Amino acid sequence: MNSILNISAYRFIALPDAEALRQPLLDRALALGLRGTILLAGEGINLFLAGPAEDVHRFLDDLRLDPRFAGLEAKESWSDRQPFGRMMVKVKPEIIRMNHPAIRPQAGRAPAVDSATLRRWLDAGQDDEGREVVLLDTRNAFEVDHGAFEGAIDWRIEKFTEFPAALREHREEFAGKTVVSYCTGGIRCEKGAILMAEEGLEHVYQLEGGILKYFEEQGGAHYRGGCFVFDDRRVLDASLAAPAAAPSSD
Repeated sequence: MNSILNISAYRFIALPDAEALRQPLLDRALALGLRGTILLAGEGINLFLAGPAEDVHRFLDDLRLDPRFAGLEAKESWSDRQPFGRMMVKVKPEIIRMNHPAIRPQAGRAPAVDSATLRRWLDAGQDDEGREVVLLDTRNAFEVDHGAFEGAIDWRIEKFTEFPAALREHREEFAGKTVVSYCTGGIRCEKGAILMAEEGLEHVYQLEGGILKYFEEQGGAHYRGGCFVFDDRRVLDASLAAPAAAPSSD
């Protein structure tokens, strides 16, 4: 029986008090018996938590009392065991490292397409304006090897800090096309889409909620394989289920 709720969520928002938030968030998560990782930075929050659904939702409700996190949406999946070994809250220079200080996602989001729109475009072979749609995978190469959208561009980057240089090398290939960047949960493709727009590309979108939200709403249409996740489940299929034989970290 799948009794453990797993969530991932992020928000780019100015957090000058990131260090002050660390201990209260850790104390609250531990008090609820949750495990996972919360990353805080001046640019926002990124979290991965797991535990009984009631306790996970209670943590999110408490977090949303801070107006900066009101409306924070979490992507959900279920497992029959706790996929995290401990609870950590860390303060970092970036919640997703790009090493490109000009990027300020909290100043404004890149345009996004939801899963239904992307599926409709892929079904049609073009966007609503008749432009060719190009899917750009912003994940690391080893993640892509577990599964990806059909025909997606994969630059075989080993870490996200390589993305800016890869974009500069390939940006001319996107001229006149609609580019939809995607990743696991949305955070890397959002930063990537902002950088592409800053580099002068006109028709750039991020996939809202990433692969996990797409699986939740559209299943595996136009996707092959699974989605790598950074916990003991390792890979989720299009039904957001993990292999039953995955090892425990307890």
